[in-house]
This record gives sequence, C-alpha cells and structure tokens, in this order.
Amino acid sequence: MRVGILTSEIGWHIESLQKAFFQKGIHTDCFPITKLVARVSERPAVTSEGYRLEDYRALLVRIIPTGSLEQIVFRMDVLHRLENLGVPVINSPTTIEKTVDKYYTSAILEDNNILTPKTVVAENFDDAMKAFREMGEVVVKPLLGSGGRGMVRISDEDIAYRTFRALELGGYVYYLQEYIPHDNYDIRVFVVGDQVIAAMVRRSDTWKTNIARGASPEPYVLGEGLAEISVKACQILKADYAGVDILRSTDGRYYIIEVNSIPGWAGLQQTTSIQIAEKLAEHVVHRIQGRIGEWGKERVGE
Repeated sequence: MRVGILTSEIGWHIESLQKAFFQKGIHTDCFPITKLVARVSERPAVTSEGYRLEDYRALLVRIIPTGSLEQIVFRMDVLHRLENLGVPVINSPTTIEKTVDKYYTSAILEDNNILTPKTVVAENFDDAMKAFREMGEVVVKPLLGSGGRGMVRISDEDIAYRTFRALELGGYVYYLQEYIPHDNYDIRVFVVGDQVIAAMVRRSDTWKTNIARGASPEPYVLGEGLAEISVKACQILKADYAGVDILRSTDGRYYIIEVNSIPGWAGLQQTTSIQIAEKLAEHVVHRIQGRIGEWGKERVGE
C-alpha cells in the first residue's frame, strides 16, 4: 500500500507522517504540487516528477503554495480530477477551497449559526473606509494566507486611509474583521475525523497569537461545548482534519476565527503526549480501508 504526500519540502511534519505510516507498514512518496502534469484522453492522468498520482491509495495535501491565479486554479483542478478518479484526497479540494478563503469560511460558519466575528469584505476603497468607521477598530487580513503574516490592527483613521490606499494599488480585496479584545491568547483545537485529538492555548506578548509570530503553546483542557463546536465546524466544512482557531473575548464569548485545513502541529505536539501524526495516519488508513466515510463520519453499522 502506498500513500502520496504533496508537499514542498521534507521538514518535521513530513518526517513525522512518514514515520507514522511506516509503523503501519505503509510506504510514502513525497512530491511537489508545483510540478503537476495532467493529461486528458491518455494515461497517466496526473504525474509529478514521474510519479503516477492516480496509482496511490490516498493523497495527503500538506501545502497549497502561492502562485498566479492560473497556477492555483490548475492545482485545485488536478486535485478534483484525482478525486473523480477515485483517489481519496485529504483534505478534499472542496474543503481546501472553502477554508483557504477567510471570507468563504466565515460566511459558511455564520450561515450554520456558529459565532464568528463581524467581518466586511469589499473591493472599493470608500466601502472599506466606511466599514472601518462603523467598526472603529479592525484587523485587516489578507483574504488568502495563514500564519499571521500580513495582518494589521488599525484604530486610527489616517493609518486606515494609507493602508487601504496601499492595498488599492496592489489590487487587493479589503478584508476587515472587528477587533476582539482577547488578553493576547487564543485556542487551537486539532480535530481528526469526528474527534478532538488535542488542544492548546497560544499565548503571546501581543494581540497576534500565531506560533509562527512568537506565541508560546500551553496545554489546554477543552470543555465539552468547545469540543462539540469545533467538530461541528469541521463537519460543516467537510474536513477530514483541521486546526480550529477560537478566541475567547474579554466578555466571555467564544468566536471561531479560522479553520485551517492544512494545519501544522509542531507547537501543539509540545503540549501533549498524543502522537498527532499517528492519529492522522490512522485516519488515512481507515479512509483507505473504508471504515470511515468521506469527511470522517463513521459508516453506519460498523
């Protein structure tokens, strides 16, 4: 049995996954998603560096790198094609498309009665300024991307004006989210299938709570309510696994900020004895064996 991993480099996460699969007697191959070759009306249908991707029992997507619109659309098209050919893609391209786009994620969550911050997305400078004035203090984020890069907190109108003009020159969309006071920490919940595997607090010296931006991970015992809402968010987005980011506001309310369908877990692994890569590998094996249906739901009667 062979499982393919789409990645950009062999780092700690990939090595952990390879070890976990090896312990289950499964061979893994790694190949770059930036070197896909797709064919129609001939075979192989999809290759990367000579590997025939339709021959794998499952494909684990560990990166969707930046690129031109055409490059990104093509990569997602190929993942859809592989799914259509019967290859389980984890996470599915549909899930990745929903979660890589912060607006799409937030809209889906809100439409399913999950509390998420007030957000305004616009293309026009004047509309963005109007939204800023209405909200008063906002976090401006890139529509696509993760790790806290490119986020700015703005409460001054002159700074908003200059920031929005700069975004206008680049042809960017304005993504404004109300700033929620949160005592410089948030909660990351790691869900695999329909179970919470582990959770942590990410505590920072600033309002940014990403590990990549210097926050420190701490163990966290998740209450039943937050576990339930985290699993629900993943099921709504049809994610096999995901990192769910939750803010607790200073008035005690919990908001889901983002759902990351290609999450890292290096920081989380420091806080738990549970081997997260093993849990993920186990889930992939169960998908292959048919014990778990698509998006992590147990098959009825098994």
